[in-house]
Amino acid sequence: MSGFEIGTDGPQVIVVGVDGSDTSLRAVAYAWGLARRQGSALVFVFAASPGAITSFIPDASASALLAQEEVGNELRERIAKVAESMHPRVPHTFRIERGDAASALIHVADQVKADAVVVGASVQAGHRLMGSVAIRLVRAGRRPVTVVP
Repeated sequence: MSGFEIGTDGPQVIVVGVDGSDTSLRAVAYAWGLARRQGSALVFVFAASPGAITSFIPDASASALLAQEEVGNELRERIAKVAESMHPRVPHTFRIERGDAASALIHVADQVKADAVVVGASVQAGHRLMGSVAIRLVRAGRRPVTVVP
């Protein structure tokens, strides 16, 4: 069973991938509006990943993760400030997860039994070859995925 509840009016929990890019911030705005209209809760997820370069430099991995987590905390504060000005209030949480973005989003969505995932479109050229986060989420096939341009 996938965790979806038949007979509900819209999503109850929406997971939103956020990394600070323009497209992810548009995904945040889109999901916020959807949650406000549908009475949903939001779970924002920032994936802290040291990146490929740090596999060659062992000491760089810890530094890169700390820097990533700092970015995540800044995004948490930014979203909290926006949340204060929103009416009506939308219940939300912010999670910083370690690992690649697609795996982190799938993991959190499974944990919170999310009804949907919202992400921003990738603007990185390499994703056309290797696959974007959105494509990996769709291929996982566990829940609806909305990609915001």
